[in-house]
Amino acid sequence: MRIRKYCTIVMGALLLGAAGCKKLDLGPSYQDTDLTFWQKPEAAAESLNNCYAGMYSDDYYFFNESLSDNSFSSSSVNGGAAQSIAAGAYDGRTNRVAGEWAFHYGGIRNVNNLLANIDKVPELDAGLKARYQAEARFIRAFHYFHLVNWYGDVPLIKDEISYDESFNIARTAKVEVISYVLAELNEITGALPLKTEYADADKGRITKAAAAVLKAKVLLYDSKWPEAAAALQEIMTDTYGTYTLFPSFAGIFQPENENNSEVILNMEYVPVHRTQSMQRFFIPFSEGVLISGMAPSQSLVDDFVMTNGKGIHETGSGYNENAPFANRDPRLEATIIHDGSSFITKRGETVVIRTAPGTGDNAVDKADASKTGYYFRKYYDRTADGNNNSGLNLILFRYADVLLMYAEAKAMLGQLDEATWNQTIRPLRERAGFTDPAALNFANYAGLGNTGLTDLVRRERRTEMALESQRVFDIRRWKIAETVMNGTLYGMQVGGSHLVVDRRVFDASKHYRWPVPQADIDMNKNLLPNNTGW
Repeated sequence: MRIRKYCTIVMGALLLGAAGCKKLDLGPSYQDTDLTFWQKPEAAAESLNNCYAGMYSDDYYFFNESLSDNSFSSSSVNGGAAQSIAAGAYDGRTNRVAGEWAFHYGGIRNVNNLLANIDKVPELDAGLKARYQAEARFIRAFHYFHLVNWYGDVPLIKDEISYDESFNIARTAKVEVISYVLAELNEITGALPLKTEYADADKGRITKAAAAVLKAKVLLYDSKWPEAAAALQEIMTDTYGTYTLFPSFAGIFQPENENNSEVILNMEYVPVHRTQSMQRFFIPFSEGVLISGMAPSQSLVDDFVMTNGKGIHETGSGYNENAPFANRDPRLEATIIHDGSSFITKRGETVVIRTAPGTGDNAVDKADASKTGYYFRKYYDRTADGNNNSGLNLILFRYADVLLMYAEAKAMLGQLDEATWNQTIRPLRERAGFTDPAALNFANYAGLGNTGLTDLVRRERRTEMALESQRVFDIRRWKIAETVMNGTLYGMQVGGSHLVVDRRVFDASKHYRWPVPQADIDMNKNLLPNNTGW
């Protein structure tokens, strides 16, 4: 799907703002009226590509890390004011809070517009039409999934509404929205192709497996453990096509391995035609040549276990604070750049990155460099252009996530046994590069009990999925945000102590739900009452 830019006008109180300019394949021309556009044979495909382009944001994808304990945003602007939100200093007028609402409702409007008009498209094959409708309905379900996770009760708009109607619509209970999303996903799965049924030109489109993963996520996030486990097991037994762990953890995120055996759903990018430029914010300053707007936290670094499977603070771990990166989970080096890390530049040169004070452009004491002394390596694209514009796809769903969700569901049911371990955690660790039997054999963890096993799965999820827009949703659904997002965020150790980088605030009485944007409330009082505390 090759992408260009097209600006769509979003009308109505619920649909103002961030829908704005979207990237897509050859969208409707400004010369087309609504009537003439839908009379074009290519109208359905163009409109659907518009829906794909507006499904999610690269900015949200990456800066969600700074809304969690995984990273620090050094800018008050980037990520829609992620720094302010992490500090608890936000309300319904904050850029990200208002923008997320408008972004998703803009996407829902695009889907509803397609579904309302697709019958007008001449000579559209019936099978293709059914597939387009199913893809669009998935995208709408995906938007609602994000909306309920941020805002709770939200307006449920199933069809096109008029400008006047948009000023009067009220919020729908979260439980009803979730029920609708699950029903939609159940209905559309049959009309979606398997991955292998798509032509090469259609790689990246929504599949049966993608619908199954979203369904499982919805169930897991809603604490429906048995139903989630059952849905995930169907994916793991190839009901929706065959997916496997890609042999190299680091390789998953390299351009030459796009759409590999592990990828279930991407945000698709194409060099030159559609790119994202987010890596300039999190790679070493000497390579990004822009303010390091997002830096990994010490908390994230500390959660990578030792090669014997023990946490760094556990007795017998072998951790040495004078050599803190020795004998660690291999995913640490593949995910994070620290003082002394080897790094291959876009010019093909291998350099050593120094972040200790006084060591150069990437040092923690340089004005625009990382404030924590760490940078992200995952998603670094050496093929990006001189301005760090990258055509590298961003992965929304991958098979490792399926395994981790299944392990979590089984743990929550008290059923994380050796068989489940050998289906989930063990293959993930083996793929990562663990070889010590102490890290691989379930017998070494069976004595932890259910609480300990649940914590282990959560830590495994954090380290496997870092920088993939998962952690912020995890800490919120696990109801641990008030613990991990309150207090000090630390950076690397300098001298005998860790750098104090930021102060975080998370008020459990109000911050688990973002407020409905104030501008929308001003235009539509039916959106009241607002969420608790707002």
